[in-house]
Amino acid sequence: VQLQASGGGLVQAGGYLRLSCVASGRTFSNYALAWFRHSPGKEREFVATISRSGYNSYYTDSVKGRFTITRDNARNTVYLQMNSLKPEDTAIYYCAAAAAYDDGTYSHRDHYSFWGQGTQVTVSS
Repeated sequence: VQLQASGGGLVQAGGYLRLSCVASGRTFSNYALAWFRHSPGKEREFVATISRSGYNSYYTDSVKGRFTITRDNARNTVYLQMNSLKPEDTAIYYCAAAAAYDDGTYSHRDHYSFWGQGTQVTVSS
């Protein structure tokens, strides 16, 4: 499956952005989806994941209550709504897809075989 992420940009602290990731090439609803991020000097880290149906989701602690992951299987798109942004959210954000045989969520990057190209999010203080 091919993934194309968009929606990044420059925003002030406290602001918001919505990232989108459009998939093509395979049956979208067969995949669990996730967002990861990578900032300089750090490992690529898990941000949020959503199950095949969209019913289940899971977040890293630092974004709980601020970020929301959703998916639209009819549009082959996964979203990450990011509110109350902080400078420490600055990173390149990547969407990822994992073939799934249940409606679970997966937070480890080794589960994910398909990755988008990344979109830069910069939060100024």
